[in-house]
Amino acid sequence: MSRVYVIMGVSGSGKTTVGRALAERLGVPFYDGDDFHPPENVAKMANGIPLNDTDRHPWLARLHDLIAEHEARGETAVLACSALKKKYRDQLREGNDNISIVYLEGSYDLIWERMAVRQAHYMKADMLQSQFDTLEPPSSANTLIINTKHNVSTIVDSIIQRAG
Repeated sequence: MSRVYVIMGVSGSGKTTVGRALAERLGVPFYDGDDFHPPENVAKMANGIPLNDTDRHPWLARLHDLIAEHEARGETAVLACSALKKKYRDQLREGNDNISIVYLEGSYDLIWERMAVRQAHYMKADMLQSQFDTLEPPSSANTLIINTKHNVSTIVDSIIQRAG
């Protein structure tokens, strides 16, 4: 059965790393949601300005359509996307029945340490607090929640066992 896995969490939680590893293990395409931001959004974030809901809406619409295209073709894929608010996740899910959302949950301190050493990313460590302020943690009723303190292989194993 085809499925689109959406790996969500705050910046620095490991979405891209885990998403790529999961896609490689499954032999399916991987998409980084960051690559779908319009240039205006990237410029705002690069200048330390958090995005608002108006900024995010067209970006989420593009990601929703990407998920829908894979579902229509019966293809599995993996998408890394922050999806910090419930309404963002709802927008991605709307009409997309074969979607599994995986929340990489982690402490502020652990993620701060990771972000502080990242070099070539437009989201800077000092914007992490805005991510946590925006985050509406999902419930485990419709989301797979995995602590990001585990190594990538363990996280991918858990996703495959629990969501597959």
